[in-house]
Amino acid sequence: MGLLSAIQLYSRTARRCLCQLSISKSWFSTKSTPLGGKNILLMGPPGAGKTTVGKIVASKLGLPAVDVDDDVLEPAWKMPVAAKLAEVGGRRFLEEEGRTLSNFSASGCIISLTGSNPLHGEAMQHLKQNGVVVYLDVDSRDIMERLGRMKVNRIVGQEDGVSMRDILLYRKQFYEKWLDVRVFCGMGDTVEEVAEKVLKAVKRYLEHDEEIYVSTRSSGSELPNRKTYFSDVVIEGLAADGGLYVPKKGFPDVPKGERLRLISMSYPKRASVLLEKCIHPLDVSPLDLRSMVFKAYGDNFSSDRVAPVKHLVQNQYIQELFHGPTASFKDLALQLMPQLFAHCLPPMCNFLILVATSGDTGSAVLSGFSQLSGADRHRTGVLVFFPEEGVSEVQKLQMTSFREGNARVVSVLSDFDFCQKSIKRMFGESGLAGHLAVEYGTVLSTANSINWARLLPQVVYHSSCYLDLCRDGVINFGDPVDVCIPTGNFGNAMSALYAKQMCIPIRKVICASNHNRVVSDFITTGQYDLQGRPLLLSHSPAIDILKSSNLERFIHHVSGGNSRLVDDLFTHLDSQKRFHLPDCLLGRMQQEVQAGWCSEEDCLAAVQELHTLTGYLMDTHTAVAKVVADRLQDESCPMVLCSTAHYGKFAPAVFKALRIQNVPPDPMEQLEQLGAAASEPAAHGEMMKCLRGRSGHRALQADYSVLVEEVESMIQDSFLKVS
Repeated sequence: MGLLSAIQLYSRTARRCLCQLSISKSWFSTKSTPLGGKNILLMGPPGAGKTTVGKIVASKLGLPAVDVDDDVLEPAWKMPVAAKLAEVGGRRFLEEEGRTLSNFSASGCIISLTGSNPLHGEAMQHLKQNGVVVYLDVDSRDIMERLGRMKVNRIVGQEDGVSMRDILLYRKQFYEKWLDVRVFCGMGDTVEEVAEKVLKAVKRYLEHDEEIYVSTRSSGSELPNRKTYFSDVVIEGLAADGGLYVPKKGFPDVPKGERLRLISMSYPKRASVLLEKCIHPLDVSPLDLRSMVFKAYGDNFSSDRVAPVKHLVQNQYIQELFHGPTASFKDLALQLMPQLFAHCLPPMCNFLILVATSGDTGSAVLSGFSQLSGADRHRTGVLVFFPEEGVSEVQKLQMTSFREGNARVVSVLSDFDFCQKSIKRMFGESGLAGHLAVEYGTVLSTANSINWARLLPQVVYHSSCYLDLCRDGVINFGDPVDVCIPTGNFGNAMSALYAKQMCIPIRKVICASNHNRVVSDFITTGQYDLQGRPLLLSHSPAIDILKSSNLERFIHHVSGGNSRLVDDLFTHLDSQKRFHLPDCLLGRMQQEVQAGWCSEEDCLAAVQELHTLTGYLMDTHTAVAKVVADRLQDESCPMVLCSTAHYGKFAPAVFKALRIQNVPPDPMEQLEQLGAAASEPAAHGEMMKCLRGRSGHRALQADYSVLVEEVESMIQDSFLKVS
């Protein structure tokens, strides 16, 4: 077996061999040891309903139910638990409880833990050796109401001056530490509803093979024994057949009660809950995922709301997606994606992340991957290609001044489409991939939105936007909203459609194009035509794209997963530079999305008009969305504009829009002057810092072989050659 094959085999099997339980897929219908002797351990705070839920689950599975209080502690102590607590006090109680539990063993049972069991590490380690820990994550308001009804007025650890709510909050860290599976309970869920969620959650945990990914260009039936999991698609990026990965079963529903509970949560907490539903716990454990999420959306964002939603004018709102370290919406995905990538890395090789950027992705990838540490950072390199004349001066400085880790940035004397096409071609050439793997022990991957781990985190901010509007009283829960998105590669729009699949009431997803209006024309006519269509430079360069990669996922979505159709259409696009969507799908597509486009003159006018009216200064991409939204909004529900970048990234165009004369030549002075002119948003501090660094880069000819040579040179300079 060659090194490349060995790497792929390890990536697909090692984590599953280490983690997967040997359980029959028909575990629900098997009455004798359906869990292969494993226990289900129900964990949660007092009042979570563990005992009652345990009895219901045990009855449905035909298994013994064990309540730790009634069936373990009280028989061992020969006294009620409450009497023991009163006799010995909280600290000694925990020690004796843990000691007793460490001597307990069972097999194939549903075990309801006490609320304090997770505070004893040794006891929990003992129990986890033969059990799956299911955390009943019940809303604190429901917990307090139940405890009041039960007349519970004291629990372990509660002393004078310490409230029940404070104790529950303190304990939550221990529940998060030990869980294998989270059951996120909606507001007002009954114990019967919680029990049903437990059954579904454990079934999901044990049936990893059911949560797989397929290429947009193949159904997976061609290789029925090959299973592609989340941990695989993060590393591989692009499917072997040139298609893009999508979850075979689509997105999970988020029930009404759970969405109601999310309204009061912070952005990181919302992200943790939503992403856990989309990432199998055997690929990334809830504990690891939560740690990554809180690191991704912490002090590196200038707004504590991460992606705040503000009123703009009339019934229009704006979601500011530029508060991350590089001042664009790409940070919302790329502060998290590198952590997911590092978590899924197989240990036998190095990885080179190839990135084509129309301006914002490059700096966001560099920033995100620079956060890796230790061996992960040394084994991962980043190579960014950007069009020399297709990005703003600030965008270029953000990339070329970067000096951390194994990173290189080069421009190409062509457009973004050439850069993206070249990277896709490299992935498709098995000879090149084999050479790099065998010669250098290095595998190629990507951080563009063709990588599923890049797209998935974007679903969170569309969901969070709706929840913020509910929290702030703009809409009632369940009311619809429209979303208008400046659109180039279609990843942002696709993530809004995926949020809609998760039951977020987005009515219309409106795609806004600049004068490179290939996406707008396609949605209007069903014709995707690149013949004789040159790429035009614009004031909104991040959407100066003609070949929109994520349209492939969209067509797969509206066609009901018709991979043969997708393969035929995009093969035809590669050979003939055009395709026509079947008429039967055109109407279905237009039910999902609407589209419009904006001229350069209208874009600049929108910036100036909004600033004059409100003092708010938007960037040119948001202006494209504003123009299209003004044309298509019917006023029957709020319209949210996705503000994808800070105005400072496109300072010369914004100066032109504001008709300011005598623009200073220094980019730093430009940003300071614009910051003074705007009532909001404020100047972006992290973006201004990058302008103080040294910059410099090389420009490559628009020749595929030259880009391949750059890849090999980068590998030679970054990683030790395999002997």
